[in-house]
Amino acid sequence: LNDVHVLEIGCGPGTLTRYLLHAGARVTAIEIDQGSIEHMKLQFEPEISNNRLSLIEGDALVAPWPDDITAIVANIPYQISSPLLERIQRDRLALSAIVLLVQDEFANRMTMQAGPMDRGPLGMSLWLDFEIELGRKVPPSCFSPQPQIHSRLVRLSPVNRLDSLGTQIDRRLFRQIVSQCFSDRRRKLRNLLKRPPRRLSRIPGWHRERWQQAIARVHEHPLMDTRPEMLEPTDWISLCELISAV
Repeated sequence: LNDVHVLEIGCGPGTLTRYLLHAGARVTAIEIDQGSIEHMKLQFEPEISNNRLSLIEGDALVAPWPDDITAIVANIPYQISSPLLERIQRDRLALSAIVLLVQDEFANRMTMQAGPMDRGPLGMSLWLDFEIELGRKVPPSCFSPQPQIHSRLVRLSPVNRLDSLGTQIDRRLFRQIVSQCFSDRRRKLRNLLKRPPRRLSRIPGWHRERWQQAIARVHEHPLMDTRPEMLEPTDWISLCELISAV
């Protein structure tokens, strides 16, 4: 781990921080709790002095991250799991690995391995950028106070899915189409895509008229006769390519 710069989000009292430092990593730890930051300053004074550990007090969703981090480890409040993943994808960092502790149900939605009902915008978006591996399940008894749910370790390894598939679709268009379609799983795509996504105009080259022309062109395509949860990730790529061809 000598060449690894880990961003640890939610370091708390530094239990995992100590392990990462002993493994040879350089660590930047973000923590929103001032008491924990003061504790870290006392416990890790030598590591801070020799620049092996840096501390950032603040909200990980808005605080600046170092430009040279190569890995992320996060044990965070579960309610910020989605926005944290959105920031990681938006910033397009040069990462080798991301390891998160998340709610077990959320992990299933990330991987979409548990069946059609776990397919949705979260998993489809992550599929663009990561191979996702489920780790061990963590029972409530491992925490104090104990939560009501099981947790799961998840490892994300970055990939460039669009390049590997040889497609030039706009990532934002992909996400907007998927999000709109999963807003009502019971309806068919033909009905779901009649109206343009709400934020379509934020994508260069797209506007209501172009959208209407595109949907009219693909209206009779077999994909339009399916429901969102029945489509594989590559089907969404194909649909975006069809719509973008107009």
